[in-house]
Amino acid sequence: MTPQPQAAVGAPLTRVDARLKVTGQARYAADFDADGLVHAVVVDSGIGLGRITSVDTTAALALPGVLTVLTHLNAPRLPYGPNPGMATPPGERLHVLEDDRVRFHGQPIAVVVATTLETARHAARLVRVEYDAEPPSTDLSTAADDTPVTYERGDAERALRSADVRLELTYRTARQHHNAMEPHATVARWDDGRLTVWQKTQWIHGAQAELAAVFGLPEDAVRVVSPFVGGAFGNASRIWPQGVMAALAAREVDRPVKLVLSRRQLYFGTGYRPGYEYQVRLGSDGQGRLTAMTHVMRAETSRYETFQDDILSIGQMLYDVPAVTQDWRTVPLDVSTPTFMRGPGGATAAYAVESAMDELAWELGLDPVELRLRNEPDRDPTSGLPFSTRRLRECYARGARAFGWHLRDPKPRSTRDGDWLIGTGMATGAHPSWSVTSLAHVRLDADGTAVVQSATSDMGPGTYTVMTQVAADALGLPVRAVRFELGDSTMPPPVGHGGSMTTPSVGSAVQDGCAKLRGEAVALAVKDEESPLFGVAADDVVVADGRLYVRDEPARGETYRSLLARSGRDRLEADGEYVPAGLPFSTHSYSVTFAEVAVDARLGLVRVRRMLGVYDVGRVINPKLADSQAIGGMIGGIGQALLEHTVTDHRDGRIVNANLADYLVPVNADIPDLKAIYLEGEDDKVARIGAKGLGEVVHVGVAPALANAVFHATGRRIRELPITADALL
Repeated sequence: MTPQPQAAVGAPLTRVDARLKVTGQARYAADFDADGLVHAVVVDSGIGLGRITSVDTTAALALPGVLTVLTHLNAPRLPYGPNPGMATPPGERLHVLEDDRVRFHGQPIAVVVATTLETARHAARLVRVEYDAEPPSTDLSTAADDTPVTYERGDAERALRSADVRLELTYRTARQHHNAMEPHATVARWDDGRLTVWQKTQWIHGAQAELAAVFGLPEDAVRVVSPFVGGAFGNASRIWPQGVMAALAAREVDRPVKLVLSRRQLYFGTGYRPGYEYQVRLGSDGQGRLTAMTHVMRAETSRYETFQDDILSIGQMLYDVPAVTQDWRTVPLDVSTPTFMRGPGGATAAYAVESAMDELAWELGLDPVELRLRNEPDRDPTSGLPFSTRRLRECYARGARAFGWHLRDPKPRSTRDGDWLIGTGMATGAHPSWSVTSLAHVRLDADGTAVVQSATSDMGPGTYTVMTQVAADALGLPVRAVRFELGDSTMPPPVGHGGSMTTPSVGSAVQDGCAKLRGEAVALAVKDEESPLFGVAADDVVVADGRLYVRDEPARGETYRSLLARSGRDRLEADGEYVPAGLPFSTHSYSVTFAEVAVDARLGLVRVRRMLGVYDVGRVINPKLADSQAIGGMIGGIGQALLEHTVTDHRDGRIVNANLADYLVPVNADIPDLKAIYLEGEDDKVARIGAKGLGEVVHVGVAPALANAVFHATGRRIRELPITADALL
């Protein structure tokens, strides 16, 4: 068919759901209600390891309005069937209220259900639990490893021995929690053996499949609804125990139940980015060409599940290194299971690799950008495959020019502004560009408006808006005439909302369905003797602003409305599908981050003064939303580098700073001038619509850029995140 005019895609449109959000009309999980709704509150364990010896619920049950208190002593056992589609970590997920074992501090051990939230909270505090406690193991630095995951190419040990320059470095990153604005919440209701949940989730059909497996139900007996997600960053990619407990409580009291985790409970009731210890050895010749790199990584996980990030790919493919070995060991601890967090694995690996590259550049007396250019591969060193696109050379050039990198004096502590030491740094990032099978449904109504559906999610990147733009152009309608619906398991299933997969995958399915429907409408018109388009070749017809017309004869045409009215139809419908072609290419998104910091020479305080990100991410559907993602990724990187650190008391496994007063996240006063540049172009090897995905890669490389800038400012190399004032004194 003739290519469609592109009026919406590429335009910096405001979010189509913006008014709903700013006026409070957007309904998040906890905003849903149901007749007879009651409230549940989780009781958490007060020890980090051991067994429950007694539970006294007498005082709680005596409160007026308390309906039940479920514990391992009276809760029914659930089937917890297998769910391979949920992609949970190896091991066995936590079975709620099944036995007397306590596996980590804050483990849910009871749930109180009452007619009001206040009563449920009060009753939860009245539940008395006694334990036989044991000392938990929660310290990554002292615990034993699991069997490693390994990778090897070439002889790294031999190459290191013969290298002109060798460095051996160890970096550490703190555990981080997501701290999204919306807490995890579930409203659960049973109707004749069928379960409906209004759930905070990034993966509608994954949540549906998990709840069906846990309760032993067919999937079509579970409905999951989640039209809005108030931030998640990976934390809502699976069902956590509170979702199961809400559904269990609703079944037991035979009433709808709402369960919302407190801010404190989010620190141990859901996942987090695990802490890492990352050892790097690298060797190069005298000109800075890398000859070998070795990576030894240790990461925390729970004892009942083995969580694994994509920690390996950065060290394998970012640079042209002939000899590489990797040894990755998870460390089982008495903690809850970690999960994905923005730029999962890559953000951690890039901190170590890109800090090490900066250290090598200093050792060799090379500019950090030049060192990276000298090690830029022509093909993926891991697979030997050609890159779909890899335009890092352009990213370096445009970023250095826009940032003013050439003005930099490479000597540390060479630039001051009063009491402030000024430093600049940069780092590279990459993230795999994935796309997976996705479905969508499209309906064009007789009034010339369209409804497009897919059971994806929108946790903030703008899925509603981006899919509306793609659909509008594919149908030839104005954006105002298209409504995109998501967040309901009764809709066609796409991929989970994460991994920068949504736009490439769901967007391609939406485009396919809309193109099919447009083709059906064109076919109707050119075969209809009463249509102005009768007899025209279908490939010569385009659609814009709801009007079908001949490409070279714009005056000859008609609207969707007139076509459907004349044909006696009240609608046209089509199903869209996207199945990745599996082309033989290495597909990644790329970033280069430049940063400037100021460090107080006497106090060690670090302030970020400016930051620039340059991105190779294929086609940008909406530049305004892309900027929102890029700025958000940079802000998250500021948190990772300078502020965020989950503190655990290793005596009992308690998280000490489980609140937003003591767990520090960036606020407006911490954020400087942030800018983003996107290379123009498309990548049709990743997905039909040419987009590679943006949301993850904008976070990867930010923390090392800041760490490298701190070194340039102070001459002090800090190899542990976050970089705090005491480390610089």
